[in-house]
Amino acid sequence: MAQLDALPPLRDVIETHDLRAKKSLGQNFLLDLNLTAKIARQAGDMRACDVLEIGPGPGGLTRGLLAEGARKVLAIEKDSRCLPALAEIEAAYPGRLEVINGDALEVDPLSHLTPPIRVAANLPYNVGTELLVRWLTPKDWPPFWESLTLMFQKEVAQRIVAEPGSKAYGRLAILAQWRSEARIVMSLPPEAFTPPPKIHSAVVHLTALPEPRFPADAATLSRVVAAAFNQRRKMLRASLKGVAPDIEDRLLAAGLKPTDRAEQIPLEGFCALAREIKAG
Repeated sequence: MAQLDALPPLRDVIETHDLRAKKSLGQNFLLDLNLTAKIARQAGDMRACDVLEIGPGPGGLTRGLLAEGARKVLAIEKDSRCLPALAEIEAAYPGRLEVINGDALEVDPLSHLTPPIRVAANLPYNVGTELLVRWLTPKDWPPFWESLTLMFQKEVAQRIVAEPGSKAYGRLAILAQWRSEARIVMSLPPEAFTPPPKIHSAVVHLTALPEPRFPADAATLSRVVAAAFNQRRKMLRASLKGVAPDIEDRLLAAGLKPTDRAEQIPLEGFCALAREIKAG
């Protein structure tokens, strides 16, 4: 692949700005710009889109997103040490990169972005799952984003696309597949990162559906699924007893057996149960 842009290689950027990855921030940097550009391409044609990136670090994926034509990138970075490196990218792509120094769990990005919006990020491991759940469970649907292209630990990625009956099937699979089309599009070995983590990683692409696959209240479904999978080996009537006082009746009304276990229940069954509990 040709030179991505006129900026220095990421190893030089890290050395210049003394950007050693911090374990406390869940940082593992991708230094191969060919790889970051490949990840950016998984987000699709971004020329007419604004892109939200969380945890850009030294800016490898940021450069990939901009080089691949993103109309604008809003990068939210908690680590102030990375700001000088990101400022250099901002100067190289005038008017197309905005950097906010803050916590992605606290910053509202929507006042800085113009639809259509896509999210693309090598998410910090310590906040990735919480951010995904937030993006999947807004009160109103469709959400602010068209698609999410996110890197996770491979184990988390497998949980997002898991099917009923598998060990990985649980809360993330239900919430992701209820309102989006989710698939793993890339796998990455530990040695692709600096420092190398102890686990493999994977990129998941989620496309928002126009409407949920089955009707349900987002807050109720989230509560039901969290309780059901909190104690996977228990029967539903036991794991859900705190959700509703007449849980056995609710389960039967939803077409479920009180003796079933959570990993046996398909998405449609959980949505039916959420409707019954909400109606009660």
